[in-house]
Amino acid sequence: MVHKQKNAQTLEEMMFRELFRVTDKCHSSMDTSLVLAEIIDTLKRVFPENDYFLILANDEEVDEELPVKSLEFGTAHQIAITAYVNATLEIELADYPSIYAPLKGKQGVYGVLQVTSRLQSVFEDVQIDFIRLLANTVGNAMENAKLYQQSQKLIEDLRLIDEMAQALNSISSYKGAIRYLHRQITQIFESSAIGYVILMEERPIILQESSSFFKRKLGKCLAHYVYEQAGHNGESLFMGKTENLPGKLESSIGSLMAVYFHNQSWEGFVIIVGAEPYMFTFEKFRLFQTLVQRSSLSVTNVFLREQLEKMVITDQLTQLFSRGYLDKRIKTSMENDREGTFILIDLDDFKNVNDTYGHQAGDKVLIQVAELIQANLRASDTAARWGGEELAVYLPDISLENGIAVAERLRKHISEQTNPKVTISCGIASWEPSQLGNVSDLFRRADAALYEAKNSGKNQIKISS
Repeated sequence: MVHKQKNAQTLEEMMFRELFRVTDKCHSSMDTSLVLAEIIDTLKRVFPENDYFLILANDEEVDEELPVKSLEFGTAHQIAITAYVNATLEIELADYPSIYAPLKGKQGVYGVLQVTSRLQSVFEDVQIDFIRLLANTVGNAMENAKLYQQSQKLIEDLRLIDEMAQALNSISSYKGAIRYLHRQITQIFESSAIGYVILMEERPIILQESSSFFKRKLGKCLAHYVYEQAGHNGESLFMGKTENLPGKLESSIGSLMAVYFHNQSWEGFVIIVGAEPYMFTFEKFRLFQTLVQRSSLSVTNVFLREQLEKMVITDQLTQLFSRGYLDKRIKTSMENDREGTFILIDLDDFKNVNDTYGHQAGDKVLIQVAELIQANLRASDTAARWGGEELAVYLPDISLENGIAVAERLRKHISEQTNPKVTISCGIASWEPSQLGNVSDLFRRADAALYEAKNSGKNQIKISS
C-alpha cells in the first residue's frame, strides 16, 4: 500500500514538473509546430503506454512528422467534434479508453488532443487533470503564436503599402505608375494575368496596360463576367476556385480576385488571375483590396499605422502601455504641465504565485492587476508595464499628496480583488518646477522608495525623499 502511494506521489510530482517545464517552454516559442511537438514529447515521457494524436483543421501548417488527424466534420470522430465545438474535455469509455481535450485559448479552440490508452483501464482523475491543463497550456501558446504571426503580417503589409505609396508618389507619369503597380502586383500575388478595367457609360473597357490575356476573347469574357457579378454594383469578387465560371473560363483559370475602385475621374476594377486553384488566400484578398483602392489608400494607411503604433506602445499581455511610451509621456508632461507624480509598483512574492499556481495563473493575476489599475485612473493618466511583475503609473498635474491617495487606493483594491490574492508595494516620486530634475531622476527616486517598501515588510507605500 505504501509502495503504491509512493508511486502515485512520484507520478504526480513528475506531472507537475513536466507541466511547469512545458508551460515555460511553450510560452517562450512563437512556432506552432514546436509547441505541438512539445506536447507530444511531454506525453510520451509521462504516459509512455498511451497513443497520442493532434486533431487539427486542414489549414493548420505543422510538421509532417507529428501525429496529426484532420478535423473535418464529415470524417472526424464525433466525440472529437464535440470536444472542439463545445470546448469541453470528453472521455470515450471503450475497451481502450480515449480522452479528447480541446486545445483552448482565450479567443477560441485551435484543435483537439486525443490520448488513447493501450491498456484496458480507465484514466485516473490526476491523469485527466494533467491532460486538461496540458491542452489548455498548448492552446494558449498556439493562440499567442498566431497573434504574433498576425501582428508580424500586419507590420509587413503596412511596410509594403507605405513603400508602394512612396514609390507611386515619386513617379510622374501615368504609364510609369501603372507599370510599377503591375510589376508589384505580379510579384506579390504571383498572378498569371492582370486586367485593368474602367467603366464608361456603364460598359467595362479594358485598358491597354492589361496583360495580353485580357486582350483576347477569353479575357474580355472574364471582364464582362466580373462586371455582371460584382463590378456594376461597386462590389469586389474573390474566388479561390473557379468551378462556377461559365464555359471555357473554368478550365482556363484556377482562381481570381477582382477589386472595385473609384475616384473623382474613374471607376472600375482590377482583376488578377491565378493559374491554379487556391493560389490566393483571403488574407491576400484583403491586401489586394487595400493596394487597389487608391482613393481610400490614405485612410487605410492611417488605420494600419494606428494598429502598428498600438502594438509597438502596448504590452501584449496586460494591455498597458510600454515603458518606452511612458518615458515619452513623462518627458512631455515635464515640458508642459505644472507637476506630476510617478508610482512604481511591484507585485509582492509574485514568484510564489507562479510556483504555486503555474505561469498561466500568474499571467491572469498580472492582467487582473492591470485592469484594476486602469479602472482607478483618469483618462489622462498613464499606466505601463515596467518589466516582469513591475508596473508603473504616471499622474500628470497631480500633487504628491493626491498621488499617495491614488497609490493607497490601488494597494487596497488589488489586495481585495485579485484571485489568487496578491499585494503590491509602491514607491512614489513627484516633481514640480522647484525640483524639476529629469525623467531618469524621477525613476531613480521612485525605485529607491520601492526598494524601501519591499525591505520594510511589503504591501505598503513609501515616498522618495
